[in-house]
Amino acid sequence: MWLGAFCAAAQAGSLNERANAASCSACHGTEGRASQDSTIPALAGLGRAEMLRLMNAFKDGSRPATVMHQIAKGLTEAQLIGLADYFASVPRQP
Repeated sequence: MWLGAFCAAAQAGSLNERANAASCSACHGTEGRASQDSTIPALAGLGRAEMLRLMNAFKDGSRPATVMHQIAKGLTEAQLIGLADYFASVPRQP
């Protein structure tokens, strides 16, 4: 019983991370795989720590941006961690 509840909670967390990550696809491509000729970086395969460093830099304004600073300011620490975990788990394009 407990294991079933744990698995359901883990799956719900994973779905939540995917849903949050989907909002990144308009600029960064499906599953964070930006097109090769894009000036916007791919997020797929970006290390968790690097993603968190970049997002927190956008959030605190130490990394200049056109749009990302506004997006990052609207995310909670838990959402940033979820996004970092999700994109770190998506394989980079070959």
